[in-house]
Amino acid sequence: MNKPVPSQPRIILLAGPTASGKSAAALRLTEETGGTIVNADSMQVYRDLRLLTSRPPEADEARAPHLLYGHVDGAEAYSVGRWLADVEPVVTQAREDGRILIFVGGTGLYFEALTQGISPVPDIPEAVRQHWRTRGAEASTEDLHRELGRRDPEMARRLRPSDPQRVIRALEVLEATGSSLSHWQEVASRPLIDPGQAERYVFKVERTELRRRIGVRFQTMIEQGALDEVRAIMDRGLDPALPVMRAIGVPLLAAHLRGEMSLQAAIDLSITETRQYAKRQDTWMRRRFGDWPEFPITEA
Repeated sequence: MNKPVPSQPRIILLAGPTASGKSAAALRLTEETGGTIVNADSMQVYRDLRLLTSRPPEADEARAPHLLYGHVDGAEAYSVGRWLADVEPVVTQAREDGRILIFVGGTGLYFEALTQGISPVPDIPEAVRQHWRTRGAEASTEDLHRELGRRDPEMARRLRPSDPQRVIRALEVLEATGSSLSHWQEVASRPLIDPGQAERYVFKVERTELRRRIGVRFQTMIEQGALDEVRAIMDRGLDPALPVMRAIGVPLLAAHLRGEMSLQAAIDLSITETRQYAKRQDTWMRRRFGDWPEFPITEA
């Protein structure tokens, strides 16, 4: 006799800063529940950087199903929209077979897109994007915000003059589409997951301990061959503006390989950048996921 198919699979969302123990917890949960781990980290999608992006090792992937890890070539600029498109058939299949999905990662926008939908903003022509990048480099953010205020008062009211990326994005969208970014945000796509039906957890680690873990982990990356990863991706001659080339550790280790700094300096600065990134992740998640319960952490 066939079991009834649930309208929505059991969903567990595990969000938190880098090095907070998410992947280990997801693996334990998967082995306990028979579920499938789904990547929600924007850098762990790239196959070129298993070590530097802290993708689960092959031994862990052999212990439980892992989806959307290392499935994108570094020559591509992956996006939250593409991730959501890749996730949709995963959720559809889980609905059919009743399998538990455990989403784990540190990219808050992925979790928001999954549970709130995403604005269907059309692609911005490269000429328009380049124009506003140039303007952003030449003009002050305050001047750009004033221009946005003249052309799109609604978005100008929503954005701080001290937020250049979002101000430039609003101007790009307005010029490329003829409509305000606020219009596109109001017609967001339907979310794939009902947040009220998902089990949501955020990882919180005492700051001193998190800083320690980050330092230890980066040293381990070096010992396991992170320099070889960077050397291999440098040999490909990829555009330095691609996300994979801007992953934490890549620019600094590449500088070392070019003879521009010592290995220890590259390591120290990479650890500092990772700690700063973890702090930004933690701040963002406390603000946006403040109602998510804290995951009970045991070992990292």
